Amino acid sequence: MPVARVNGLDIAYEIHGEGDPVAITPGGRFSMDTKGVRELAQALAAGGKKALIWDRPNTGASDVCFDTEFESNMHADTLAGLIKELDLGRTTIAGGSAGSRVSLLTVLRHPEVAERLAVWWITGGFFGLMALASHYCGEMWTTAKTGGMAAVVELPGLQETITKNPANRDRLLAMDPEEFARVMERWAPHFLQPPDSPVPGLTGEDFKTIEVPTLIFRSSATDLAHLRRTTEWVHELIPGSRLVEPPFGENEWNEQSAIYQSTGENVLFAGWPALAPQLLEFMSSGGAT
Repeated sequence: MPVARVNGLDIAYEIHGEGDPVAITPGGRFSMDTKGVRELAQALAAGGKKALIWDRPNTGASDVCFDTEFESNMHADTLAGLIKELDLGRTTIAGGSAGSRVSLLTVLRHPEVAERLAVWWITGGFFGLMALASHYCGEMWTTAKTGGMAAVVELPGLQETITKNPANRDRLLAMDPEEFARVMERWAPHFLQPPDSPVPGLTGEDFKTIEVPTLIFRSSATDLAHLRRTTEWVHELIPGSRLVEPPFGENEWNEQSAIYQSTGENVLFAGWPALAPQLLEFMSSGGAT
């Protein structure tokens, strides 16, 4: 697996195909090995595109890093740096769930790398975002405070990145647990919804500065993790954006989540390859309304 040095971190990535570049960011703290991510890249490659998939810091085979004000901003800065390091040029920035937030922030913070923007499953709403703060920060804060870093490295959510990049265990163990807990306290409020914006890390005014053609897949009315209203609100805020229906069934997220919770098999993104035809059309047409 190739690794690039970006902003002082080793970042694992893969490139599939040749043609106009597109960068795909997964959701959660899941890696590019998660079912559906590589398959989407391969489908785009078959359609004549150069598809980049990658492991964000704190996921997969990439380095862990907690020296930042907000994890999603770090991910956005890393993606922009990776695109530059690989000399991809202006790239379609695409992602779902947490990957949608990273994609939006990448285009906002580094417009020079962005040709287009495509997002789906945008996490939003008070309870959805409060759950992110608890899931990403609360568990690690509690564990560091009660068991120190020796307990943190045993958390299930960190096992994939420790297994694929064993040095991550040593990096975590070297951290002071009180400082690690303070980082979690600093990150958590950033996940909460700003009063004028549907997405953490962006203000309502920020969306108005996004000038690239933008494709937004509308969330299902039954998806309580990625509210339909959130996708509609993002569409309203980004000038000229295009809101389309996704290729998934109405209960895609709920059904895949149920399988994951009952069996442990991570199929959350297994349906993502179905996005390829619409993404290919968007990349070819420019997606303007």
